[in-house]
Amino acid sequence: MHHAASPTALLDGAGVKAADALAIASGIPLGDLIDRAGEAVAARAEEGLSEGSRIAVWAGPGSNGADARVAAKRLSERHRVTVFTFGQGECDDGSRPLGTFDDRRYDLVIDGLFGTGLKRALDDECAGAVRRLAAGGSPVLSVDVPSGIDAGTGNVLGEAVKAQRTVTFERRRAAHLLMPGREYCGQVIVADIGIPQDVWARVPAVAVANEPASWMRSLAHPSMAGHKYDRGHAVVFAGPIEKGGGARLSAISALRGGAGLVTLAAPHDALAGLSVQVTALMLRGCGSSDDLRTLLEDERFNAFVLGPGFGDADRARAFAELVLERDRAIVLDADAITASAGAPENLFRLCRGRPGRAVLTPHGGEFRRLFPDLAEDASLSKLQATQSAAERAGAVVVSKGADTVIASPDGRAAINATGTPWLATAGTGDVLAGIVAAQLAQGTPAFEAACAGVWMHGRAAENFGPGLISEDLPEMLPRVHAELAALRDA
Repeated sequence: MHHAASPTALLDGAGVKAADALAIASGIPLGDLIDRAGEAVAARAEEGLSEGSRIAVWAGPGSNGADARVAAKRLSERHRVTVFTFGQGECDDGSRPLGTFDDRRYDLVIDGLFGTGLKRALDDECAGAVRRLAAGGSPVLSVDVPSGIDAGTGNVLGEAVKAQRTVTFERRRAAHLLMPGREYCGQVIVADIGIPQDVWARVPAVAVANEPASWMRSLAHPSMAGHKYDRGHAVVFAGPIEKGGGARLSAISALRGGAGLVTLAAPHDALAGLSVQVTALMLRGCGSSDDLRTLLEDERFNAFVLGPGFGDADRARAFAELVLERDRAIVLDADAITASAGAPENLFRLCRGRPGRAVLTPHGGEFRRLFPDLAEDASLSKLQATQSAAERAGAVVVSKGADTVIASPDGRAAINATGTPWLATAGTGDVLAGIVAAQLAQGTPAFEAACAGVWMHGRAAENFGPGLISEDLPEMLPRVHAELAALRDA
């Protein structure tokens, strides 16, 4: 279990409730917390508004509504503010019932209807207001999480507010990074409201945001005195020549990702064709289990990628078994995952027998093939499904997508915070497998290697921008390494 002591910690509704209770028990009056939260919301609301702007404030029945009311009071000194309330009975303070909110355009709407405690679909009155808000097109600032989003899972509970910005307090919520919540939140701003550090050490967190602070200390960093063998020797298995692109992408990404040496191990009849297309990579014939046994006798080959463009399912299962039996680190992707679909128990048994050695990198369809029951269980968030998958498989599982989740069998989990929609293109998964293998080759533990690889992959895509294709990603990795070096030295 994570604790929320780290600023990268992610909370669900229970964590937020625990933090509030512990802060109050530590001697901070609830009123002070609400005042500070409301002030933070007002300060963010002011950004970009000229004096006299028309602001609508939605105030719900809980602490979220209380925060919104404080913000409304502060903003009414400079702006024309109308408060719309829900679930608070008759108010004689000039506020109006939420049902009277219409679809006219405001300069800003502050959504303080429901926060992290919401567990059921919005009722008709609230859902109607949400639809009118969307129709009017006013910019929205949500408090904590947009109303209608489950803070722990990111799921939409019937209808939900779509915000341009969301102000949250002290620590992010899982929904700020999990889809579809991530899209509904817009830009997430974390405001400090003075909860003491020792409170956070006792608050349970559901995961961490996948950011360098979480894994930087575990990464291997090339030293002046080091040589290429210190940085490991990664092996990428290739299949038939006509499918060689995926393995080549993985191999060049492993080299750019930091491995000291990279060998492309291919069937003998594919070597001639591959040799025309590789320069810094080494080539080795490896078409059978006997070939692989011979290769594995050299201890320096310490991290493997199996799957991209590999083809042959029987050989994929045999190769995975041999590598794991010899206690080497391996990234299993694409064809290596599909090869065990339908009957994955043998693969899971091998992974459990060599803890900390295997990283599985399924996309949504591949995840469904390996873990059909988890994929179909609508009560599980992507975070929970990935955690269950990692525990079952005895391996680190990287569940790819717009909200990639990385989970370890010991329960640790991270949700990625980098990436762009342009990553949804052929070959980007092959690149990711290579980058993760590079971290494994350098001796980084599997969970941290997977987290670092996913972050670097997403950051490379962000640095490139629109129009990205998979071959652009390895070329962006030197810039990502430079960013990490600067963070390390800061």
